[in-house]
Amino acid sequence: MKRLFATALPGGLILAVVTLLAARAQDIPEVTARLEPDSIFIGDRFDYVIDVEKDLVQVVEFPVFEPRDGKIELVESCPVDTLERDGRRLKLRKRYRLAAFDEGRYNLGVARVLYADKNIVDTLGSRDSLYLEVATFQIDSTSQSIYDLKAQKNLPFRLREIRAYIIWGIVLLLLLAAAAYALHRWLAKRGKGFGDLFKPAPPLPPHVAAIQALETLHNQKLWQNNRHKQYYSGLTDILRTYIAARWGIGAMEMTSDEIIEAMRTEELPDKARMDLTSILRDADLVKFAKATPDAEQNESDYLKAYYFVEETKLVEEQNTPSEPDPMEN
Repeated sequence: MKRLFATALPGGLILAVVTLLAARAQDIPEVTARLEPDSIFIGDRFDYVIDVEKDLVQVVEFPVFEPRDGKIELVESCPVDTLERDGRRLKLRKRYRLAAFDEGRYNLGVARVLYADKNIVDTLGSRDSLYLEVATFQIDSTSQSIYDLKAQKNLPFRLREIRAYIIWGIVLLLLLAAAAYALHRWLAKRGKGFGDLFKPAPPLPPHVAAIQALETLHNQKLWQNNRHKQYYSGLTDILRTYIAARWGIGAMEMTSDEIIEAMRTEELPDKARMDLTSILRDADLVKFAKATPDAEQNESDYLKAYYFVEETKLVEEQNTPSEPDPMEN
């Protein structure tokens, strides 16, 4: 039957089938592999090289190297390199850098890659198995003597080894001494000593600190941005701080009525006493009754606070440079 079937096929059809099978065989990627070198000593490195020649649209996946019982280990897996391209044909190379740690002859088998093309998924291998020869070093114990490790040898200390450090240290000390002497002379001309460099700055007089705080508050423009409560809270906090520093009254923990009552025993100009009462009353209305003063009242309370400080500062502090008029801001 086989012979009859063969004789029944036309000659052209047989040639077409053979040609198709040959072309199909040529389309499959070709896998080759080699070792560089294939003979090493223990501990040396060698390269496992896999070359694949394939069509442009075909996909191949190179294997992941698996160590062999600690005898062969992976040192480096190099990236896939494209060696050449001829039309639709590509030649790829994958290189594994390995090391062997035991003598003997190793059969690494054939190199295998995963191949995918359209609906085909297959594993392709190289033609021949790869063999690695690992040799050891031959030691002739009859001609070579084996000795113990020598004891550590202590070298004598020599001054010249640290002479440069000593010289630079002396130079640095001389420079520091010269700088300290120059600073001492500069301070002596001004009637000061080294201790004056580390003294904290003297605290500002209460009225100076209050005036600076009022100017800072005024520049924040709180009430202009409808932040009346913050504005009056800041205004009264400045006055409370000033009263506590000026008369020693615990104004920060007092209510407005308690402050007004405590200030009755102090000698104040009548206008200053009325201004303080007016500011505290207005502040309570804003903070607790949610009142919204107009611009004229806001500016008036600021000026009252400013002149309250000016009119009640200590007499001996009146010789200090006069503060700028608040209306100049």
